[in-house]
Amino acid sequence: MTAYRIISGDSHFVEPPNMWAERIDAKFRDRAPHTKWGHDGRQGEFFVCENINPVQVAGFFGSGKTAEELPEHVKRGFDVAPKSVWDPAERLKEQDADGVSAEALYTSMGMLLFGLDNAELRAASFRAFNDWAAEYCSYNPKRLIGLGAITLEDIPAAVAELERIAKKGLHGALIWGAPPEDRPYSSREYDPFWAAAQDLQMPLSLHILTGRGGVQFDPRRVLYGYMRLPQEIQLTFADLIVGGVPERFPRLQLVSAENDISWIPHFMYRLDHAYDRLRHFEGLTLPMLPSEYMKRNVVASFQFETTNVDFTRQIFGADNILWSSDYPHTDSPWPRSRDLIAQAFKGIPEPDVQKIVGGNVAKLYNIN
Repeated sequence: MTAYRIISGDSHFVEPPNMWAERIDAKFRDRAPHTKWGHDGRQGEFFVCENINPVQVAGFFGSGKTAEELPEHVKRGFDVAPKSVWDPAERLKEQDADGVSAEALYTSMGMLLFGLDNAELRAASFRAFNDWAAEYCSYNPKRLIGLGAITLEDIPAAVAELERIAKKGLHGALIWGAPPEDRPYSSREYDPFWAAAQDLQMPLSLHILTGRGGVQFDPRRVLYGYMRLPQEIQLTFADLIVGGVPERFPRLQLVSAENDISWIPHFMYRLDHAYDRLRHFEGLTLPMLPSEYMKRNVVASFQFETTNVDFTRQIFGADNILWSSDYPHTDSPWPRSRDLIAQAFKGIPEPDVQKIVGGNVAKLYNIN
């Protein structure tokens, strides 16, 4: 296999349980996100904060565990987490072991906080995380590509936070994967934020598990809950495009993170077809087809898909796809990422492989 430079487009920190209590604004110290042992008769260490559904933290570092091992693994606690999730020096060692040059790094536990009902607490929690993430990545900014998290109830405050984290060296930000139903992204109230992201060259990510409605995982119906996850992201992209956001902000970069990619060719076909046949009901006219906005303004990450990657590349484009390791989450192939890539990209032209496994991430986040 050619010695490609590999950069993961979607990997994760796992925040130390005491991080929020140590860093959050003083007024929220007694309400800060934290962990506790046991919940509702289940074993394990759980991430908790006010109204969010408690989640077993060991699931955030399940990489390398077999499917058979996972049910017992999640009964463990943060004490079995790899040091790399909070120690950047250890993270570089694990990148080397995996043959990965760099990683774009998202929150883990913080994803669940998008479902917090208290917006002020959510904003304070994200500020604390953003500070911690920036410090972590400052250890080696070329290999640790940090991404922040921002809530959008207060648009001027969101713009200020985006500007702040850009100055601190973060390269982009998570926003709601699905906004509140009464405040869709097609609303013009978000325009100052889209403009700021465009001008700052800060890509905005719609990551799995970040909807305003929170994570509604029934432990008795895990497979059903898993299959529901990408649906809200698809509806969000439809609303953004039909609502004219990429038309008004042509340099805005949007990232579909960890939602798979093989649905995108069908999504583009169906959205184009709906636009062709139904747009006059809404009096809608766009200068480009919806699929053209997807190709210009959206990139999408995947981790385990193999047979559908080439099909998606041919329809969506090699410039729009990011391979991801998702380390240290349960989907990650670490430390065998190079083996997976060698199998997944057979038959794809080498220049396109280089884009997908590293070049596109470097371009997206302006990494040399």
